[in-house]
Amino acid sequence: MTSQIHAPSGHHDADLPVETMWEGRFITARRQGRWEYVSRARGIRAAVILAVDAEDHVILVDQFRVPLGKRCIELPAGLVGDDDNNADEDAAIAAARELEEETGYHAGTMEKVGEFFSSPGMVSESFTLFRAHGLTKVAEGGGVEGEDIVVHRVPLAGIEQALKDWRAEGYAIDVKILTLLGPKLLG
Repeated sequence: MTSQIHAPSGHHDADLPVETMWEGRFITARRQGRWEYVSRARGIRAAVILAVDAEDHVILVDQFRVPLGKRCIELPAGLVGDDDNNADEDAAIAAARELEEETGYHAGTMEKVGEFFSSPGMVSESFTLFRAHGLTKVAEGGGVEGEDIVVHRVPLAGIEQALKDWRAEGYAIDVKILTLLGPKLLG
């Protein structure tokens, strides 16, 4: 059973018009009432992939993230519909493509887990989480030209220590990594 908390009645920023403050190729800065936030431009969406192989190793990636000024440990992910030629792309197809490009693993099937919002007070972007099944290593990965992605295959039983080690080395850790810690955090 869940309970709901309702906002007090009265004036709502949600009733005010949305103003576009700035728009680039991939993101748009918007204002609505007192709120300023960022959204994806042109209807671009994101797909994130949870890939655990048959030996209970999770496939992670790291890459330099300019907004953070350092490399970040992440679940494999990519944009859906970011190319004008594939604006109507199916998210599962994009997820399978991104998994293979970034990690070199091909998924036999992609299971849609659901839509999630990572920072709803600042970013309107959501991502669709997929669980990859039937993994086969088909290439080295590393992403497309210029991405400089490093692939990590980590035993699930050792994920907490791996995260501690990466933090000690100065890596950022993406919030979506929490999907690997859920039961451990509640235990």
